[in-house]
Parts: sequence; C-alpha cells; structure tokens
Amino acid sequence: MATSKSTENGSKKPAAKKEVTTKAAASKPAAKKTASKTTTSSKKSSAPAIVTSANRLQMIEEAAYYIAEKHGFNGPSSDHWLEAEKQIDSKLNA
Repeated sequence: MATSKSTENGSKKPAAKKEVTTKAAASKPAAKKTASKTTTSSKKSSAPAIVTSANRLQMIEEAAYYIAEKHGFNGPSSDHWLEAEKQIDSKLNA
C-alpha cells in the first residue's frame, strides 16, 4: 500500500503509485506485427531498363529545374538544360 510523504511545509502528499503487472496481462501474447514483404530482388536484372525518349526528356526537365533552382533561377536556362542533359546521359550510359 502506498503511504503518504510529508513535504517541507508539513502537508501530506500521496506517494507515487507503482505499476503492477498482473499475471493475466503478462501471459497475453504480444500483438503480432504483420509487415508486408516486398518482392524486390537485390540482384541486378540481366536485361537493361528501357528508357524511352519521352522518359529521358522528362528526366532532363526535372534535372534542369533543380539545377536552375540551385543557381537561384539566374543565368540562361539553356545552360541549365545542357548540364541536365550531361547528368542524365551519364547516368543512363553507366
């Protein structure tokens, strides 16, 4: 049973209650975690990924945007585009 503790000014303050684990609570099985498993393979496939010209263009557009953003959208956009083409083509040809 919890007892009261006296404070400096003499008033009584109830003692902190201790958490008690009952046998019933301890014997309950833990909730099962159901994780969804992905079927990705860690091995590289032997067939290269096919990138269409439309996919390549979209990648270049996105890269050019981020290059322009990095430069505060200053300078000629053609420079940003050419740099993006270099980056994407080097990644696709690697």
